Amino acid sequence: MSNVTLRIGGRDYAVACAEGEEGHVTGLGALIDTKLDGLQGSAGMSETRQLLFAALLLADELHEARTTGGGTVTAPAAAPPFDAAILEQLAEKLEKCAIALEG
Repeated sequence: MSNVTLRIGGRDYAVACAEGEEGHVTGLGALIDTKLDGLQGSAGMSETRQLLFAALLLADELHEARTTGGGTVTAPAAAPPFDAAILEQLAEKLEKCAIALEG
């Protein structure tokens, strides 16, 4: 096993990975950080919510890539319809997980 440090949202995260996967994992962390930096209007959100929305954007891009044949996907023309109540529940669960992991 190997360890890499990812800098995401101004914080460092130590992550274990398989030998030889360090560059790949570092690249994934950079992708997450880029998504986080691109969030509009996220200044008032908690770190957990910012990470949640970055993850949702990446998951949406992955879904689009899988359903359109795997090509490179840019931002969708229109925002997908999200149910605010479901997003709120997900954010609360993610916050609880983060609190449990941090403390």
